[in-house]
Amino acid sequence: MSKFLRLLRRAGSAVCFCLVGGLCGGQASADQPVRLESAAVQPTPFQRRIAQQNGQVLKTVPGTPLNGYLTRPPGEGPFPAVVVLHGCTGLSSSARKSWSELLSSWGYVVLMVDSFSTRGIRETCDRVMPADRVYDAYGALAFLSEQKFVDPRRIALLGSSAGGSTTLEAVRLGGAEKLMERKFKAAVAYYPNCSAANGDMAVPTLILIGELDDWTPAKKCQEMMARRSGKGSPVQLDVYPGARHAFTAPGNKIGAEDYGHRVEYNAAATERSEKDARVFLKQAFGG
Repeated sequence: MSKFLRLLRRAGSAVCFCLVGGLCGGQASADQPVRLESAAVQPTPFQRRIAQQNGQVLKTVPGTPLNGYLTRPPGEGPFPAVVVLHGCTGLSSSARKSWSELLSSWGYVVLMVDSFSTRGIRETCDRVMPADRVYDAYGALAFLSEQKFVDPRRIALLGSSAGGSTTLEAVRLGGAEKLMERKFKAAVAYYPNCSAANGDMAVPTLILIGELDDWTPAKKCQEMMARRSGKGSPVQLDVYPGARHAFTAPGNKIGAEDYGHRVEYNAAATERSEKDARVFLKQAFGG
């Protein structure tokens, strides 16, 4: 084999390693595939106490391997970062592209988490939100915290629809966040289901929802805000007039029925929400 071919093979191996590990220096390509794990599930103090009373020992449940897609802005960093969780239909290429491009253009490292592919799940729109996704969020937080180009003190969580509901649960005061060593700095939830949330959050939280959403109604989020105890961090609710569920998805420009609910893109609400989210994250990250 010629010297040139040997060098070419070595270069190719290095490229493959970068694509899998996401740890190469310099600027990473957009949508760079990475592998990570969900956070291990720790037994709660109550569960441990009950187990001890019964002569049992509870073990930590190891994390699940996950696929992710990493995008970073130009430069060495360290940069603030955002973990993004998809909705109940999974991580589409269009959502992956739009969120990665938008958030990285604001100067953030972006990690899109695919919660379904390694679990063999296609969608969960007619099921209860899997609790595992909360641990996916914290596994992504741990992954980003270990990257030299990320500021581990400035990592936010953002989710839409079912991912937004997961976001609220992940930062619920006294919930799973209490068991985690690393904490998110802030959270943004697009059109989440607020029915089960008590509104008390461990970090500053922004909720963005459409006035006409009939899948995850804005009224439920308004009721959640009214019953907040006042504990924890500030929570901001922005309701956009005339907007329906999935108002940020340009693929739904003419509107459609999805699982018995109306989903429809709304350019005005999308633009307004992007401005609101950008200001919120900038304030949360301290400038």
